[in-house]
Amino acid sequence: MKTIISTDNAPKAIGPYSQAVVYNGIAYISGQIPLDPATGQLIEGDIAAQTERVLESLKGVLEACGSSLGQVLKTTVFMKDMGEFPKMNEVYARYFTENPPARATVEAARLPRDVRVEIEAIAAVSAS
Repeated sequence: MKTIISTDNAPKAIGPYSQAVVYNGIAYISGQIPLDPATGQLIEGDIAAQTERVLESLKGVLEACGSSLGQVLKTTVFMKDMGEFPKMNEVYARYFTENPPARATVEAARLPRDVRVEIEAIAAVSAS
């Protein structure tokens, strides 16, 4: 049975999808973009600021799933410009300090709301 996850610690879904779905001990986290969860507005700032906001939202959804950044198995990072990879990666490394997950990074021609970065994740969920 799948469980739909929704939390105020991340932006609300802006379409027909869930923030996350947990199935068989695995959390599938929808792509997070740099929206302020309180206002639903894009945050100001460069790729570093946007990456930090995205990872904070990802962390909020993971916690709502009964998981954490330390239990992330894989992420996919979508970037508007791979030239900004070093700055994104510097912020990313602060969030995944030990045993980092598998990762794919892809440059996308266009992301939702013309953001610079979007990150999705798959994570293990702690047994209750």
